[in-house]
Amino acid sequence: MYVPHGARRSGSTRVTLLTEGTYPHSHGGVSVWCDQLVRGMPDIDFEVLAVTGTGREPVVWDLPAHVSNVLTVPMWGDPPEGRPPRRRPREVLAGAYEQFLTALLDPCAESGFAPALYTMARAAADGTLGPFLRGDRAIAVLTAVWNRRGLVVREARPTLHDAVTATGLLEHALRPLAAPLPKDGVAHAVSGGVAVLPGLAALERHGVPLLLTEHGVYLRERYLGYRTGPYRWPVKALVLGFFRLLAEESYRRAALITPGNRYNRLWEEEGGADPASIRTVYNGVDPEAFPPAGPEPDAPTLSWAGRVDPIKDLETLVRALALVRAERPDVRLRLFGGTPRGGEAYRERCEALAAGLGHGDAVTFEGRVDDIKDAYAAGNVVMLSSISEGFPFTLIEAMSCGRATVSTDVGGVREAVGDTGLVVPPRDPAAMAAAALELLGDPARRAAMGEAARLRVIEQFTLRRTIDTFRAVYLELAGARRPQAGAGTQDGTEIQDGTGTQDGTGARDGAGAYAQWPAGRTAPPPDEPVQVPAPVATRSVAV
Repeated sequence: MYVPHGARRSGSTRVTLLTEGTYPHSHGGVSVWCDQLVRGMPDIDFEVLAVTGTGREPVVWDLPAHVSNVLTVPMWGDPPEGRPPRRRPREVLAGAYEQFLTALLDPCAESGFAPALYTMARAAADGTLGPFLRGDRAIAVLTAVWNRRGLVVREARPTLHDAVTATGLLEHALRPLAAPLPKDGVAHAVSGGVAVLPGLAALERHGVPLLLTEHGVYLRERYLGYRTGPYRWPVKALVLGFFRLLAEESYRRAALITPGNRYNRLWEEEGGADPASIRTVYNGVDPEAFPPAGPEPDAPTLSWAGRVDPIKDLETLVRALALVRAERPDVRLRLFGGTPRGGEAYRERCEALAAGLGHGDAVTFEGRVDDIKDAYAAGNVVMLSSISEGFPFTLIEAMSCGRATVSTDVGGVREAVGDTGLVVPPRDPAAMAAAALELLGDPARRAAMGEAARLRVIEQFTLRRTIDTFRAVYLELAGARRPQAGAGTQDGTEIQDGTGTQDGTGARDGAGAYAQWPAGRTAPPPDEPVQVPAPVATRSVAV
């Protein structure tokens, strides 16, 4: 049924998607997954609470009418409006913040994290948390905690600059707590991390069940990202402590956790998740939308598709190409996919690496393509070089197109490929080059692998199964019934459905307002700012 302007329908189940840096403001695997899920369930009313960088990101997906609105929560830029707490509430908040910081730094005090977080969430709701965290008192509290005897971080001699930096990072990370919360239906976080914060607050305040779908392992990706970050160890220890305890609280409180592969499940169980609450849910694609790609290119070509980002480790792929061309000088590498804002320097570094190795003319960055199938058809072999993945769409799409693949052994890659492609260690150009040469030199084996890969997708990884499974989960959770072990499965442990990889935010300027985008409207072009149409106006929410 078509509902003009995204009006909510009486009696329909309501789902609030909680996203970070993905749908509906950017492209990528997670966004594709969200769009498939939403479009596949016109009987469900969706809202989206999207954590973004600046709040000025355009909506780049056309929203169907049963998405009633998109609430944008910017992490960076001008702070939302708020008011300093009065004296007594300020002391309560300062005590909770001290308990919160102590939990992040002292393993013996971690049980204080959740109570402190929910006290801070209540302060965020009444508009006092943000002003408190931006004031001198918050810095003084952190400085005092850092200098306690017995804490390892004290030995690193944290500076005032460290305290200002760490407090600022936490203030930005906690901004989603101030967003308007869902009061009914299901809150579905499509990644871990800060996107879960409104879901935890809604569960605590209104009893809204929380569903957590992990695409990549958010915590692992934060560890990778902060390893080379520009901060001193005291800052890293504090922020990573926050992400770790947030992950553990999310695992503990979620009604159901649906990792995209068994690899993610191991992280979740290590983080304290009840194994009975975890159901592995693989990505799905429509085999008819990704038919066999047809004839291979005349010139031997390796193709790659994805987001140009350090986590995709294109430098290893470029180095592998150089080794391939030492034996096969006619081989090309074609890279398809956009470069997100802030990623231009990484792309330029990869281009410089190719040129420095003497193969600049054989490596082409071709940008986004109108039809992703063209990217898979462009190669004799499709490559995946990531250092972190969930259950990558590009891999199962290429498999559905009948192309042989060479992939790194990360996340759920081995679960996806089985024996229908070659899997090599990450960050190993020599192994990747050897696998590529092996397939380039054996057309019959390539063809056999491609046929087997497509059959594997048809048998195990279809979009229809993804949608049907999540609809059943939504209806069970909305009915206040915890999904039973084995629901939607044959063996009681696995659901054959979908997830993808984490995209991330990162931009650090812009207006700090929460903008709503009514559904049933076509998104503006990517190079235009979002113009919020009347009668729904951009508004600020106090923190």
